[in-house]
Amino acid sequence: MVGRRASDVNASSADAAPTVSIGLAVYNGERHLAAAIDSILAQTFTDFELVICDNASTDGTEALCRGYERADERVRYHRNDRNIGGARNENLTFERSRAQYFRWAAHDDVLAPTLLERCVDVLDAHPDVVLCHTDVVTIDEDGNEFGLIARRRDPTLGPVERFRELTDVAVGCEETYGLMRSDALAATGLQRNYTDSDRTLLAHLALLGRFHEIPEPLFYKRVHAGNSMHTFPDWRDRMQWFGDDVAGRITLPHWSQLWHYLAVITTAPVSIGSKLRLYGFMFVWVGRYRRWRSLGKDLVIAAYRLVARTRARLGRGAT
Repeated sequence: MVGRRASDVNASSADAAPTVSIGLAVYNGERHLAAAIDSILAQTFTDFELVICDNASTDGTEALCRGYERADERVRYHRNDRNIGGARNENLTFERSRAQYFRWAAHDDVLAPTLLERCVDVLDAHPDVVLCHTDVVTIDEDGNEFGLIARRRDPTLGPVERFRELTDVAVGCEETYGLMRSDALAATGLQRNYTDSDRTLLAHLALLGRFHEIPEPLFYKRVHAGNSMHTFPDWRDRMQWFGDDVAGRITLPHWSQLWHYLAVITTAPVSIGSKLRLYGFMFVWVGRYRRWRSLGKDLVIAAYRLVARTRARLGRGAT
């Protein structure tokens, strides 16, 4: 059996880099946070650190996290002086991590005890796998199970086909909670400040290596009214999650993703032939699900807001 288990070692020492880093970004997550942290600390694979980045919470999150930090040396707590936005806070958990493998964790999700053990075994045994994930059980606010997400993607697909699958907007991005190789994740540049950038990140990772799915329900994803996609169902409204400075700008989220995809293809470690196929696919991507309408809507709304701001500025100057 590969890797260290609870029966083999105690918690990793404070001065040694662990095998796994778990990055937990949180803002006002007091209600479900303890259950999430408890499920992480109860893992059968113990050689990990839990990096918590608190986005200037105003509830009891700080006191709760500091209590866990005092009780378990694997917990490292950082509190931002101000709210820096959701994506930047999640990226910060990775930037503060030290391990060769990394996994993001949400403050309201729960892990089965063997999740890390099973995923570490896969990454240790298969150097070409950059991300390992499991089946996902969806639970409601009270922890009641109501669904199962099982991707069952073809493991023999090449990078072009993997990229195509992961750009499908009809499918969720639960794989972002898989265990990843830190060097591969670092090569993506992490999440950017536009809605659906987690999908672009996954597509980028797919060009760097294979994903492996463990067909066992070891991850419990909480779906409730507090999730950002439910709080802000519209793409443009959801930009508020990225921070006040981002939400206050004139944004083009669909164009941002298109240009990001093209940049990812340009720098991808694949053959020229594969890159040409990927560039050609982007024309299909624009047409799929009438994405051209979203791109056009971006321009119309941006122009409207620009005119409104210009009029407001001129109005203030005339008074």
